[in-house]
Amino acid sequence: MPVRIVQSQQNERVKQLRRALTRPERDPVGIEGPHLVAEAVRAGLKIHCAFVAEGSERLLQETGLLPETDTLVVPRSLLASALATETPQMVAALVAPRAWAWTDLLQPAGGQSPLLVVLAGLQDPGNLGTIIRSAEAFGATGVVSLPGTASEWNPKAVRASAGSVFRVPMIAANADEAFSRLHAAGVRALTAAADAATPAQNAEFSAPTALLIGNEGNGVPANIAAQADGAIAIPCPGPVESLNAAVAASVLLYEAARQRSSAGTKPQTKSRGAR
Repeated sequence: MPVRIVQSQQNERVKQLRRALTRPERDPVGIEGPHLVAEAVRAGLKIHCAFVAEGSERLLQETGLLPETDTLVVPRSLLASALATETPQMVAALVAPRAWAWTDLLQPAGGQSPLLVVLAGLQDPGNLGTIIRSAEAFGATGVVSLPGTASEWNPKAVRASAGSVFRVPMIAANADEAFSRLHAAGVRALTAAADAATPAQNAEFSAPTALLIGNEGNGVPANIAAQADGAIAIPCPGPVESLNAAVAASVLLYEAARQRSSAGTKPQTKSRGAR
């Protein structure tokens, strides 16, 4: 691969990486670590430029970068100053995110019944990334981000997704557009609620479904919940008032996957351990 040695903080690519990680942009976006770079390559994303610290060139061998990828070898201190993590892994890249369309979420390949997660003001990027990872793990067909939700390209969200953000179809939309699209496609929207709702195990998830997950502190805003077709709750025998947003979304996605597998609406998948 073409390798260039860079020593200056004024190098335009290094400055672009710093901007992308500080203020997540749509194109290109910045990612850190050999694992995420490898996941981006595996997902077929275009790699604009790769970065590696001097002395850590061997880490690039784990990423599967194409031979023609433009690669910069940068002093460790200079690369560390551009990265967002406290203990950087000394590999980074600028990548072009995939542009998704509503048809990717509502008419998935293979004829799968739509299963979406709609995020209404979810602010913690770690929760967002975890939900995206769970969405992929449990066969969701996409994620819709309403205004006030953190960017999926926030470095913390990308890390928490463990690479799922590169593959899960995701659309940003306002509430009116989102509900219009969902209803036109025959997708029933269910709000995750703490009480006065149908227990998740009694809900019908085999039909086209969208799960509404709200803000960590306030839940789904009342004006958005009012547009939903129903509400569901996760029964908790313990003395807690509510679950973390990412945990709640993951439990509901698991229940949806369980029901769909039992009903034969999606192929049985193998078990996977946590990591």
